[in-house]
Amino acid sequence: MKTLGMIVEYNPLHNGHVHHWEESLRITGAQRTVAVMSGPFLQRGEPAITDKWSRTEMALAMGVDLVLELPVAYAVQPAEWFARGAIALLHATGIVDALCFGSESGDIAPLRALARVLAAEPAELKAGIAQRLSSGASYPAAYAGAAAALAAEGADGAALMQQPNNTLGLHYLIALERLGSTIKPFTVARTGSGYHEAVAPADGVIASATAIRRLLLDGGPEAASPYIPAATLGILRREWQAGRAPLHWEAFSQPLLNALITRSSQQLAELHEVTEGLEHRLRQSLYTLPQPSVEALLAAIKTRRYTRTKLQRMCAHILLNHAKADMTPAELAKGPGYIRVLGFNRAGRELLARMKQTATLPVWVKLSTGSHPHLDWDTAAAAIHAAGMPRPAIRDMYADYLRPPIMV
Repeated sequence: MKTLGMIVEYNPLHNGHVHHWEESLRITGAQRTVAVMSGPFLQRGEPAITDKWSRTEMALAMGVDLVLELPVAYAVQPAEWFARGAIALLHATGIVDALCFGSESGDIAPLRALARVLAAEPAELKAGIAQRLSSGASYPAAYAGAAAALAAEGADGAALMQQPNNTLGLHYLIALERLGSTIKPFTVARTGSGYHEAVAPADGVIASATAIRRLLLDGGPEAASPYIPAATLGILRREWQAGRAPLHWEAFSQPLLNALITRSSQQLAELHEVTEGLEHRLRQSLYTLPQPSVEALLAAIKTRRYTRTKLQRMCAHILLNHAKADMTPAELAKGPGYIRVLGFNRAGRELLARMKQTATLPVWVKLSTGSHPHLDWDTAAAAIHAAGMPRPAIRDMYADYLRPPIMV
């Protein structure tokens, strides 16, 4: 029985995700699904709008069979390391046959061809990145430009690299190549709103996650109801009523600003993604903020060289106190040290039993079964995330220790 692997955030799960899952099952011929899902903080450096437990429920309600957590050490990272961590987890399960990701191109062939070239990190790639960085480009733009120049003859490298899902998918393929994984990749073309579309279509059922979160923050769950499954709507209603949602960056403005105020420039420079003198820009900006908010801080430190995503990730690492020395390329290249189970259904229980026999990493259903530095970061991130809830509760802050995996 073929098993599909997916890499997700579900922030929150919406109709576009349902389309992706259904199409993924169709084109791969899989009957079971394992999802690797980011926890409380996400790849673009944002806090998830609800906790990982409610988002696991959304996934299981849609039909995913087994949900695993992507450690925060990889979840809040540029595409390369996000992909490396997630693919390494799927590979380590020993039960995943196929990977399917969304892309703007909908065509796996040119992406695979380029991934084979980039996986070897040719000298032309490194030179191209360095040349573009010296011209003032951000690292993502420099990488995209250098990679596009290496696309196979006849392929539109610029078009491939200018879309965020293509780029992320390319890094999944690179990770598969470097691991020598037997997982077979597929892609599904995105449909409906674009990745960054901030306004939901008035006459549609699929909107971007960005637009849906804006609706949720402005009008609550009912405002987003046309674009989300009924199960997601019910879960969001419950989380709103319980005071566990919504979460957004401004809920963490006080602890983030406290972390900036109480650290010297030298101490800030020791934290992950605080690079190229940004510690000085951060400290200097504190005196000029029009109001004590994360949005004001991001506006004050934004430059052409640094994308908002890069700065949000940096702020997340400052908030979570992630040391640069712990997240070097050499450390991240080691991959995750465990497989953390967040939830499963009846079929997922069978997958879990099989995975315990095939996995090349320890499988943890309960936290008491093992220890690892990344797990300490995960539990701390979950506690900090819960502390930002509209009505924070100690039980939610320590849910990693108190809650078993969700079973449906």
